[in-house]
Amino acid sequence: MRSFITRPRALAVMLAGTALVFSPLGGQATAKLPADQAADCFVPSASASAKGGHGPDTRDVSAAEQKAIEARTAQLLKAKAARGIAVPKGALAAATVPVYVHVMRDAAGAGDVTDSQIAQQITVLNNTFAGGESSAAANTGFTFTLAGTFRYNNNQWHKDKQSSTYRKQTRKGGANALNIWLVDFAYLGIATFPWDYDRSPGVDGIRVHYDSLPGGSIANYNLGETATHEAGHWFGLYHTFQGGCTTTNDEVSDTPAQSSSTNGCPEGRDSCSLPGLDPIHNYMDYSYDSCYNQFTSGQSTRISSMWTAYRA
Repeated sequence: MRSFITRPRALAVMLAGTALVFSPLGGQATAKLPADQAADCFVPSASASAKGGHGPDTRDVSAAEQKAIEARTAQLLKAKAARGIAVPKGALAAATVPVYVHVMRDAAGAGDVTDSQIAQQITVLNNTFAGGESSAAANTGFTFTLAGTFRYNNNQWHKDKQSSTYRKQTRKGGANALNIWLVDFAYLGIATFPWDYDRSPGVDGIRVHYDSLPGGSIANYNLGETATHEAGHWFGLYHTFQGGCTTTNDEVSDTPAQSSSTNGCPEGRDSCSLPGLDPIHNYMDYSYDSCYNQFTSGQSTRISSMWTAYRA
């Protein structure tokens, strides 16, 4: 997670019932929700704290589990290739991702972002995943379209309480659908990984601070890049500082290893003796929104593989 504080990404569990009224193609929605209940939010531990020291934005993945995930991914890709579900050598997977935005307001309407802000956020996702912010950036081949906007009034959900409950009640679509819950919490964002979808499909997606959207009020983090960072995790990318100063690092060869997350935009930072300056402009670091400008070709290839293995 990034928190603004920093971006958190987390995972949870549990369910309840409610009736929702919504429009499936970019429409508004209102919902009658159950009475507020006690908070039941779980944020897992992590080896690297998010910006501001407010915790991680994904669940912790140990070196041993990281190795197991890579092996499992290779097996899935091999099995899918045998069934004809594969990307030609040298090519990348490409898809249009349906995006469901859930605006978690409180009873007084706090957190009610505008339709314009949501549209601007989708534009940011399309631009960043297309490599539109730098000539050095890769075009991942993925695009995003708003499939629905849903608005809820619940004090607990607004503050990201009962997060596993509200996500299971409100999530839309299948493994290929990106659900974004806009909440008010101590972080910038929290995401789930694609390899966790099969065991916890109801909580799959990203939680993002509503004031991190374009036009929000969080200084240095209000250009919509938090959603890009969290979506990167959702596609299967680690932080660029995953594993610290190791050759394995984030499983991507063209993102130089870094010992820890970045704060701000410290040009020339070099925290490891391994080759390359810290990739402070990479969306998967913890830099300011204005500092971000790229995914690498290696990250694009990883996104393609992870999509094919877990979301296609």
